[in-house]
Amino acid sequence: MDVVLFLIFAIIAVACAVTLVLQAHPIASAIALIGVMGSLAVLYLVLGAEFIAAVQVVVYAGAIMVLFVFVIMLLNADAEQKSGTSRTARYIGVPSLILFLGLLGFLIRRLIPAFEEVHFGGFTGGTAQNVGRLLFTQYLLPFEVTSVLILVAILGAIVLARKELD
Repeated sequence: MDVVLFLIFAIIAVACAVTLVLQAHPIASAIALIGVMGSLAVLYLVLGAEFIAAVQVVVYAGAIMVLFVFVIMLLNADAEQKSGTSRTARYIGVPSLILFLGLLGFLIRRLIPAFEEVHFGGFTGGTAQNVGRLLFTQYLLPFEVTSVLILVAILGAIVLARKELD
């Protein structure tokens, strides 16, 4: 059952990712990105990382996507204008891309050693206790640097958004 759920939501994630790239309108791309992030949350659940799945939904599919949509609407982005594709890109580029991806896959299979297979539900590091312990011990410095960086970005946004007083 876990494998079936994994395959269903992996296919949904890949389909939404392809839709994200192929869409001409930015709002439609943002909605496709929400589909990718939602299906990734379900994949985290299948693997046994409940806390990481909840964070995926709340932070990424929720807050970050609201920010993306807000920026898209603020910039008043319209649908992308399609340009005519050249014959060179169609007849040489696409087969070259397929050849490159095949060669890359072959090299990855040959050069990277095989890992042990994934056991669904076998990951126990996705609880809030484990994530919190790692965040405030081993990853404390990157966590604090990120928080300072976000604070500087917020202050910069306030300074840029503030109207000049005449």
